[in-house]
Amino acid sequence: MHPVVTLLDVDNTLLDNDRVVADLMRYMDRELGEERRRDYWEIFESLRAELGYADYLGALQRYRTRHPRDSHVLTVSKFLVNYPFANRLFPESLDVVERARTWGPAVILSDGDVVFQPRKIERSGLLDAVDSNVLIYVHKEQELDDVERRYPAAHYIMVDDKLWLLDAMKRHWGARVTTVWPKQGHYITDARVRSLPAPDVTIERIGGLLSWTPDLQMPLR
Repeated sequence: MHPVVTLLDVDNTLLDNDRVVADLMRYMDRELGEERRRDYWEIFESLRAELGYADYLGALQRYRTRHPRDSHVLTVSKFLVNYPFANRLFPESLDVVERARTWGPAVILSDGDVVFQPRKIERSGLLDAVDSNVLIYVHKEQELDDVERRYPAAHYIMVDDKLWLLDAMKRHWGARVTTVWPKQGHYITDARVRSLPAPDVTIERIGGLLSWTPDLQMPLR
């Protein structure tokens, strides 16, 4: 049982996924054309609604089924798999991970598919930064019992850009979790944000955690 375990989301928390998507859209405009780029994103959103998480490669496979003779799809696949994710980490993200490790284990806790999301975490350098402590689920807020089994702790610090996920974790763990909301990425304007209670800690950017010191005398609040 660790005194503290810090759980860190990836997309738009440690890594600027909005910029990754913008780069992908520009690339697809060039390789596929604007019309077929829109077609891909229609498939992507439909698949996300079906699965509950973003599956870029799965959407690409469905796009290929719809356009079996479009050979440019292979270049898009290569673009995604070989994307330089380390260049899209938010400033001071790795410093934040290092700081969190002074409190106890730092664990990546993410949603995603079983191929692209692990690849992103590895190529960004986050896999090494957390000593391979990585958990990826379909809906992580529904798997907190498994998180607790794998990384038992008296207290958790959860850092995530999605306020509704922080709220779900607060309702599950109560005073045993300190929720930290970095106000980054497009989800901060989501309509759900207005109806949710404030997190324990709000920071304007992930680097703000470097000047935040948790009270390591339990319980943290």
